[in-house]
Amino acid sequence: MSRATKIWRRLPVGLVVLMALLSATSCASVESFTARGSVDLAEDERRIWNRGLEEAQRLDASGRLYENKELLDYVNGVAAKLLPENLRGAGLQLRIRIIRNPFLNAFALPHGAIYLHTGILAKMENEAQLAALLRHEMVHVTHRHPLQSFRTAQNTANTLAVLGTLSIPAGNFGAAIQLLGALGGVAAVSGYSRSMEREADNQGFELMVNAGYDPTEAPKLFDHLKKEREDRKVGEPFFFGSHPRLSERKENFKELIAKQTNHHERYNGAEAFQQKIAPLLIENAIMDISLGRWEWAEEAIQMFRKIRPVDPNGSYQLGEIFRRRAEGEDLQKAEESYRAALASDGKFAGAYQGLGLLYLKRGDRAKATEAFAKYVELAPDAKDRAYVESYLIELRGMP
Repeated sequence: MSRATKIWRRLPVGLVVLMALLSATSCASVESFTARGSVDLAEDERRIWNRGLEEAQRLDASGRLYENKELLDYVNGVAAKLLPENLRGAGLQLRIRIIRNPFLNAFALPHGAIYLHTGILAKMENEAQLAALLRHEMVHVTHRHPLQSFRTAQNTANTLAVLGTLSIPAGNFGAAIQLLGALGGVAAVSGYSRSMEREADNQGFELMVNAGYDPTEAPKLFDHLKKEREDRKVGEPFFFGSHPRLSERKENFKELIAKQTNHHERYNGAEAFQQKIAPLLIENAIMDISLGRWEWAEEAIQMFRKIRPVDPNGSYQLGEIFRRRAEGEDLQKAEESYRAALASDGKFAGAYQGLGLLYLKRGDRAKATEAFAKYVELAPDAKDRAYVESYLIELRGMP
């Protein structure tokens, strides 16, 4: 049995049917919605949109979305500023959603649903970088790249190769392809052709500049992507696909920036962005901790502490990193971090639980008992109350 046949047999039936159906369609030139100033769908494109709507409904009902209204309103507001003027009110409904996943990724479905991973948002420093990501994905939608991609038989072969070799040792976080379906799988994993990705870069860059954002922020995303690729030891990251490679894409942005003749001050938006993103930093750091990505988690927590220096959750989560890693002087650092959390809020229950587990690891039964008892007192309705009380029973029963 050939390798291609094995790949076909492993793929979901819906994905195979859709790819086979659309790859047989001719690859005629496709005019962008932006050039038209309207959203008129071809017959096969309507089928793609309907499939995209189904995939979006499945994603939205999956329980994997990060639901923070303030942040969602903010990112959707940024997207609205980037939408070309002639498409506003023309029937294209952009909708930004956030997926709870620590890996650096973003993708768009044909009808305008754009999904951002918490991982890539946690790596950003300002609104201009967010705009750089959004405008790239928006161009895939406005320039009808999903339609062009699925009309190309060669792309089907390339996509099969990518899907067949994808292997991410990260449990549920790495199994997103099984949830996405055909359209999301292609957009999130294989990316688009070299020409489409470059078009998304170039046209998206123009959108970003026209909206008043600092274009020098755009290439900085590539540094984070490169680091994740190296840390995970994968050939290419998801975001921006693999056509062309990261270094080429970054160089292209540098050339675009060099050609800019408007040197007026551009908007960065760091303060507004960081205030909105702060809760997500904690959420994503917890996921990175679960994967043992200590450096990534600590970087996010330190950013949170910089944004909200008096919030005890930052110090507490930093203590969790040190306690769970337990290397070198980590246990001492963990205790200091938990104490710092309690200095900010003496009734922050989580810090007492962390101290209890820390003292238990050290073999200090008296201090562990005291800390656990304080935790149960402060958090009587905690989900893990029974678990902590079992520790207390065991500790108090020891001679």
